[in-house]
Amino acid sequence: MNTKKIFVSKLFPEIGVNLLRYNGFNVTTWNEDRPMTQDELIENVKLHDALFCAGSDSIDTRFLNACSHLDIISQFAAGYDNIDIPEATRLGIPIGYAPNAMSDATADIAFGLMIATSRKMFFMHKQIIEGEWSYFRPKANLGMELKNKTLGIFGLGRIGIEMAKRCKGAYNMDIIYNNSSPNLNAEKEIDATYVDFNTLLSQSDVISVHCSLNAKTEGIFNKDAFSKMKQTSIFINTSRGMVHNELDLIDALNNRTIWGAGLDVTNPEPMLPNNPLLQMENVSVLPHIGSATIEARNEMARLAAMNIIEYYKNRTIPHIVNPEVLKVDRMTK
Repeated sequence: MNTKKIFVSKLFPEIGVNLLRYNGFNVTTWNEDRPMTQDELIENVKLHDALFCAGSDSIDTRFLNACSHLDIISQFAAGYDNIDIPEATRLGIPIGYAPNAMSDATADIAFGLMIATSRKMFFMHKQIIEGEWSYFRPKANLGMELKNKTLGIFGLGRIGIEMAKRCKGAYNMDIIYNNSSPNLNAEKEIDATYVDFNTLLSQSDVISVHCSLNAKTEGIFNKDAFSKMKQTSIFINTSRGMVHNELDLIDALNNRTIWGAGLDVTNPEPMLPNNPLLQMENVSVLPHIGSATIEARNEMARLAAMNIIEYYKNRTIPHIVNPEVLKVDRMTK
């Protein structure tokens, strides 16, 4: 029997917990249908050797120093902006994550938000509920078609590539993108053209955000950025809400600086029910469900569990954020 104790911070798909138990680990799960407070998380983790957590858990300096004994933290997410990576690295704690599992699921949401926004679907659905579907008005509620338009992708990684494939295949859209550096393989795969950020803003009919959240991308879509976009453009964000300034986005939509927006992420989250974006005709908002498919969530759970299993079996982590910490074998300390 493996003596290592694993704490699981949420009600994740069973495949991950079952894998850990099958491999002999002593697993404790948080079974309440509510988020843990950080104090609760610290209190529980102090009694365990490893943590299986979610992107909504705050793994900050306070947590890491209170739980510096941890052998490994493995996260059920492709992003890790909730974790203080430099502090974890300083303490010698390896951080695992679960990339690539949600590429198709999140691209589907981005693609769906683009279509829904272009045809005002969310707003028109609410009109039916409110009893406003009355008579035919030829000039009312007009949307726009997407065929042969230009898609601008901010952050051309795996999810961005899948979004581009959908747009090119369905609507013959031209693809331009901006990254921290050119993605030459992606350019060949989807016939994309690298442009600077200002060109992305000015030439795109649809901008779809798929970047990670960091110091350079936080708030990058602000008043200045929106002012450089086409008045007929649609802004889509399925990455992190803090990439856009929400007050500036509201102003840009109210002032008709841009045409519409589709959001799976908001700033802050959760969004308050009285947020003006929810009442706008050209806006579609979802509650951060980009990875919410059976297939994606099961694969995320499997990957996060395998990071822990492989660490204890072979001192390797298939998907690791800070591989430099593996040069020091904490298990021999």
